[in-house]
Amino acid sequence: MKVFVAGGTGAVGRQLVPMLVAAGYEVSATTRSADKARLLYELGATPYEVDGLDRYQILRTMRLAEPEVVVHQMTALASATNLRKFDAVFAQTNRLRTEGTDHLLAAAQSVGARRMVAQSFGNWNYERTGSPVKTESDPLDPTPPRSMRETLSAIVRLESAVLGTEGLEGIALRYGNLYGPGTSTAEDGDLVLMARKRRLPIIGSGEGIWSFIHVDDAASATLAAIEHGEAGVYNIADDEPAPADTWVPALADAVGAPAPRHVPTWLGRLAAGEALVSMFTAARGASNAKAKRELDWQPHFSSWRDGFHNGLADAPADPSHVSEERPR
Repeated sequence: MKVFVAGGTGAVGRQLVPMLVAAGYEVSATTRSADKARLLYELGATPYEVDGLDRYQILRTMRLAEPEVVVHQMTALASATNLRKFDAVFAQTNRLRTEGTDHLLAAAQSVGARRMVAQSFGNWNYERTGSPVKTESDPLDPTPPRSMRETLSAIVRLESAVLGTEGLEGIALRYGNLYGPGTSTAEDGDLVLMARKRRLPIIGSGEGIWSFIHVDDAASATLAAIEHGEAGVYNIADDEPAPADTWVPALADAVGAPAPRHVPTWLGRLAAGEALVSMFTAARGASNAKAKRELDWQPHFSSWRDGFHNGLADAPADPSHVSEERPR
């Protein structure tokens, strides 16, 4: 089977491409960089240098690749650090979630692809009331902080387009907070650096629930969604949603950082902005039960506790994550 990975050199894509190759798929993958195209080649994929916002380039490349399944991993998250201006930080990613998604869907239809698997998000964007852990049937936040509204709108738009395109089986994977190589929560990532400098405090109550997923497990879930599951939305997270006042000190301990400070909500709002205050005090976690049941998937790092200690440094994708079922 031919699979087309748009965004093959992102944090998840770098793990996904070798998994697909090991599973026997014929893989084509895109990147915006000539240097990274070489990496894709070394990973076993046919590389294409493509701007995800260029409709013509996407269409031309997909017609060359002729995939049966398209995987949307296009983001621009490498510089997502100052979350005080949340929507501004995610502006390019939001364009890829809207314009880029439209280009991929149109191209996928034109070549007769049967399935689209797209990266979405599921954690801070669930409604901040009721159950501390949400399922895919629970509503998204109707009143997000002002600085997060455009980003939530882009997520909703992506899911609606992917699930509503005629002739395509659309699957949206709501990843939890990614950690591991290539993310901000990596051995050399910005969040870990902040923890080591004691600049990652617990804000306010610290009761906001976070769901995490290692990039390798996000990739294995994406592979599972190519092989299994009905069209729809799936939360991709580990088994242990946790409040900020639990995972922040655990991360500090795992990376040899000092114990984190506690700061009051007003100070957190002043220093970090409303988005982070909401995430640290009111966010809801995500249940992975549907993905485990319907995608026949299990995370290797069932808890971030293990992952923080053993999964932050660079390591090759684990071939044991590859489903025993082979491409048809």
